[in-house]
Amino acid sequence: MMAGIGLKGLFRSDLPVARDSSGGFLPWLIALMVFFAAMATTGSVGLTDMIARWNRDVAGTLTVQIPPVIGTTAKAKEETAARVERAVRLLQSLPNVVSASEIPADKLAALLEPWLGSRELIDELPTPRLIDVTLNPQARPSLEDLQTRLKDAVEGATIDDHQVWMSKLISLAEGLQKLAWGVIALVSFTTTTTVIYATRTALAVHRPHIEVLHFVGATDSYIARQFASRGLALGLLGGLGGLLGAVPTLWAIVRLSEGLQGGLIPAITIAPLTWALLGSFPVIAGLIAMITAHITVRRQLSGML
Repeated sequence: MMAGIGLKGLFRSDLPVARDSSGGFLPWLIALMVFFAAMATTGSVGLTDMIARWNRDVAGTLTVQIPPVIGTTAKAKEETAARVERAVRLLQSLPNVVSASEIPADKLAALLEPWLGSRELIDELPTPRLIDVTLNPQARPSLEDLQTRLKDAVEGATIDDHQVWMSKLISLAEGLQKLAWGVIALVSFTTTTTVIYATRTALAVHRPHIEVLHFVGATDSYIARQFASRGLALGLLGGLGGLLGAVPTLWAIVRLSEGLQGGLIPAITIAPLTWALLGSFPVIAGLIAMITAHITVRRQLSGML
């Protein structure tokens, strides 16, 4: 079907379809649909990267908390440091642990400072010492056994397994990703349905002209190409408008995300491949409109005349 639609057939029309207003709303609606599709696609790609990162964190890390010895004396600090050292040595001796290291006190204080206030106050508080542990994802140890061994070595030591709450976060992200794909599917369905409606309306408006063309020997395929070229032009126009609206919106979101201070939600970035995909949306919208119009006209003409 598409091979028969050459450039000459695409831009030449013996029907006054370009001068009627039956499809005047179509570019605006396609622009809105392309805008939504661009936002949903970018969100879905970003969620894919974020989920992959969270899955790696769930499988490969945990945190061990060592309660401090109460007191501000040098002896209390030495006993606390000895507890941390025993726990680190134990963790490093386990075959399924890739690495274990204490989170430096300065870094821990910097993390707590926005919540607890000045650095002096944090130094006076009996804050637990933290050990960052990297596990072998292919041979994750039993957390119950690890907890027992830690408590035998250091009284009060506890394990903070990221898997419990990170799994819920991943489930939420996966649900949002499915929602984004649902938006894309809805956009495609709405665009196709709208093109069908606009094409049927144009067929009704130009029925006298179609009858004349049939009388002089025009085929259904020839007439369908007139409407297909119109659909292509309107789809490209609307798709370009939607893309022009989506690009500055995405750019603004990227700039706003630059203020994020790392952590669970990284700054949003859009890869060149994603930009290239978004740049193809006007062409995709035009092709959808063209193919839908062509098929709709062929089916309508088969029962009209």
